[in-house]
Order: sequence, then structure tokens, then C-alpha cells
Amino acid sequence: MSGRNAWKTSAFSLVEQMWAPLWSRPTRPERWCSQHSCARQTSTNTLHPLWTGPGSVPGGTRQSPINIQWRDSIYDPRLKPLRVSYDAVSCLYVWNTGYLFQVEFDDVTEASGISGGPLENHYRLKQFHFHWGAVNEAGSEHTVDGHAYPAELHLVHWNSVKYQNYKEAVMGENGLAVIGVFLKLGAHHQTLQGLVDILPEIKHKDTRAAVGPFDPSSLLPACRDYWTYAGSLTTPPLTESVTWIIQKEPVEVAPSQLSAFRTLLFSALGEEEKMMVNNYRPLQPLMNRKVWASFQTTNEGTRSL
Repeated sequence: MSGRNAWKTSAFSLVEQMWAPLWSRPTRPERWCSQHSCARQTSTNTLHPLWTGPGSVPGGTRQSPINIQWRDSIYDPRLKPLRVSYDAVSCLYVWNTGYLFQVEFDDVTEASGISGGPLENHYRLKQFHFHWGAVNEAGSEHTVDGHAYPAELHLVHWNSVKYQNYKEAVMGENGLAVIGVFLKLGAHHQTLQGLVDILPEIKHKDTRAAVGPFDPSSLLPACRDYWTYAGSLTTPPLTESVTWIIQKEPVEVAPSQLSAFRTLLFSALGEEEKMMVNNYRPLQPLMNRKVWASFQTTNEGTRSL
């Protein structure tokens, strides 16, 4: 692939094929959820169309995202550090999906992937993407003690031991593992800037551009403590095939870098322009699930196994 010329794309993934037309929605209302329920003071007509169409799965028992509460998470001493190994050369391109911007990787080999932690197998990196809000007070999909961050990074991996490819893994048990990283406003993030510089080339839906070698491990926090729980994709088909690994510590990005995310559009070239913001799913009830922690601390009240 030469240059960074943007061009129309076809359907690149199972998830993308099931996405509905996208429109921005109001800023997230106050959302306070316990580990057992999620009493959102909102009505269905305020939800993003992405989750009100036929692709939704009402009645699921392990849907994502959730609110993580320090005092209810349980320390599990059996949780080991997550092993992360990414090959920068396997990075292919970045594209505007019409919902968010996504960086795709070559997943034909085991070159880029994760293992260890709560995982029994090796999971190959498929892509990473971000969710963000129209304002800095909201944007992340997961929350911690009811607190939302301005944005959240998701690195999506699939179980290459149990499944032949990503599409099979999406639909299968223990098929996916997603690392979640919160973004907070602070210092300029040098590595992220490499992506920010490309965003003007993928302003419209269904455009893409070459990235060149890129190692996403540089987007992870220095502290690798994490929470983990059994959940789902947060976009259709919302399959309950995901082991979530949520990093405890956020990474800092400059306000100008986050503002650049908001210059993207949900709409294609020639359509009415709709700003790409608030592309996160509402919180889901925890039901009977447990949230496990790889770290032990008494300050925030994490319980022990």
C-alpha cells in the first residue's frame, strides 16, 4: 500500500456489516450503577440508533459495558500479568467505519497478540479503536465508581487456538479478549499524535489511509494492573464472547488530541455532515457476574478471593 490516499472501502468485518445508520446523540445523562443493577435515568429514545435496531440482544446476561466499583471487585491472586507482544509492521491501515476510527492489523500469524492474565490461550490482535464524547465529561464506555472518562481505547483480540478466524471467534465462547484503556486529559501523547495526524485523511465514513509501522503497546499505561470480567461486544452483534481486561490506570492525552477525534464525521462524502461524537454504548447491568482484580489495595476497598 503506497501513500495515504483515502478510498471507499467494502465491508471489512462482521461487526461493520451489522452497523445501522449512525447519528450523534445527546450528551450522556448522569449514570450511577451498582454492581447489581443499572438504573439509568434515560429513555430509549435518547439511545444511539446503533443499539436500538434489530442487532440488539435484549435479555443478555453478560452485556458490556459496565460500571466497575472498587469496593465490589475481588482480588484474585491467581491472575498473572498480561503478556503483550505486538509487531509494529503488522499494522495495516486506519479507517472511518462510520461509527469510530479503527486501526486494522494483519492477523494471519501470531506476530501480534496477548496471553497470560485471565486468558488460557493466545489471542491475536485484530484491531483497535476508540470511543469518545462530545464533551470531556463523558465518552468512555466503562465507568469506575460512576466516573466516566473522556474516551476509551479498545484493543480487540481473537482466540487463535480455538478458532480459525476472527469471524468465528466473534460468535464463539471465549472467542475474544479486549483490553480497555481509559483516556484522561493531561500531557501530550507522542505516539497517539501519529494517528491524530492522519485523521484529516479519513474525515468521512468509508475512507481509509495507510499508517505505517505502529506498535499499540505504546498506548498502554505503565502500570498494568487490571480488572477483568466476562462480557460482550459493545457494538452489534453484541455477542457475549468477550473477556474484558480493563486497565486500572488511564493514559494521558492532550485536549487538542481528543478534540481532533471530534473532527471526524459519521457521514459519507456528499451526505449531510454529522459530527462523530458520543459513540459509546450505555451501561449494562452486571447481573450475577463478578469483577476480578489483579491487584490488592486497601485504600479503595478491593476484596480478596
